Amino acid sequence: MNRSARLFILLGLSSFLGAGCSTNPATGRPQLALVGQDREIQMGREADQQVAGQLGLYDDPRVEAYVERIGRKIAADSERPELPWSFKVVDDPVVNAFALPGGFVYVTRGLLTHLTSEAELAAVLGHEIGHVTARHSVVQQSKQELAQIGLLAGMLFRPELAGLGQVAQQGLGVLFLKYSRDDERQADDLGLRYMFREGYDPRQMPEVFAVLKRVSEQQGAGRIPGWLATHPGEDERIRRISSEVAKLGGDFSGRTVGREGYLRAVDGVAFGPDPRQGYFQGSRFVQPQLGFQIRFPEGWKTANQRQSVTAVSPGEDAAMALSRTGQGSARAAAEQFFGQQGIQQGQSLEQNSGGLPGVSNTFQAATDQGSLQGIVSFVEHGGKVYQLLGYTTPDRWGSYDETLRRSLATFSRVTDRLALDVQPKRVEVVTLPDAMTLEEFARRYPSTVDLQTLAIINQVNAGDRLAAGTGVKRVVGGAPLA
Repeated sequence: MNRSARLFILLGLSSFLGAGCSTNPATGRPQLALVGQDREIQMGREADQQVAGQLGLYDDPRVEAYVERIGRKIAADSERPELPWSFKVVDDPVVNAFALPGGFVYVTRGLLTHLTSEAELAAVLGHEIGHVTARHSVVQQSKQELAQIGLLAGMLFRPELAGLGQVAQQGLGVLFLKYSRDDERQADDLGLRYMFREGYDPRQMPEVFAVLKRVSEQQGAGRIPGWLATHPGEDERIRRISSEVAKLGGDFSGRTVGREGYLRAVDGVAFGPDPRQGYFQGSRFVQPQLGFQIRFPEGWKTANQRQSVTAVSPGEDAAMALSRTGQGSARAAAEQFFGQQGIQQGQSLEQNSGGLPGVSNTFQAATDQGSLQGIVSFVEHGGKVYQLLGYTTPDRWGSYDETLRRSLATFSRVTDRLALDVQPKRVEVVTLPDAMTLEEFARRYPSTVDLQTLAIINQVNAGDRLAAGTGVKRVVGGAPLA
């Protein structure tokens, strides 16, 4: 790179950095932020629509109003009260919470069923509010953009780097992982600040980390769930925040825990996967709300996602996917599918999906990863059009042709009332008439989950003695879907 080119880059980056320097609203420290508040809010609004459409919101106005009330109270007393704050419950059994730029905060119903007090919820919401007030997502995006500018500048004057562009971009997340962990620690500190400011007992914050640790251990020994990948270890968080709580000093006995009110709020919340959104019985998938079923090949790994249902062969060399189309007829959906570049229509096949109208064809497709060969069916049912796709590589087509044909042909209506009327498991709060251990509670008030899960959602151990008058969660209902 010659001297003038180097000077050009340095001057450009200097002005770029100067324009992006700002002050962290929550800490008062300088930070790099290339995105203004209006754009930050716009980004959040756009992503908020995607969350609602792709993840889905939990339909319980009572629970949503409770979470919204607690969140707005904390946010109003934060450093950025002017943001269009919103607090929503995602209809997902996973224990999680997250925030988008501009003040859009979410907790899952799975998290709500695992907490035991309003103070714990305040700690979670305070943490997520802290991410927003400190503009962590904005800073991370600014770092990504800065790194990309540096990368492109290098490509401009050293063309031989061009082939490394995609690899470098993919590595940026790892490059900035350290900052993300620092962000999490800062969000913990801000969450503690906010909950303490609103009169909550700060000792409840380490309890949140303790239950996250137990959930992680239950999911698999030593396995870190994806939503914990950028967080400090739970043991570290417990030690560090417990130390910060001790520094606050004073008597916390008069501060709000809010156990009784919280348990009333979550009484009746769905627990675990909701079968009304589709469930598996072995290889059979049933969607009771839409009234259809399909049987995937035995031994294939299946997944029910909000936008599609998928299955992958044991050798991971063939796959199936079922999804809804936006077309008004099977023929229109087929025309759209085969109108895509790189897809070649094959022979027409006899449609045999439980007598439902539709069309079916073999196809070949050229993709960036190579050629594919498969079958696609479009079936009309209940005023909707479904796409059923099965595919593999051309060299494996002979091995999977008949398997895919048989499986796709099993798409049909569901008329069995037992299959259609399934209900999710739900949390039920019982006020103990007498003192008893959790083991005794489980015998007297049976649950449809095991004792370990019962202990985790109540944040106790199986042998702990619980006082009379204590509210204890159990899980009831649901159908055995084995």
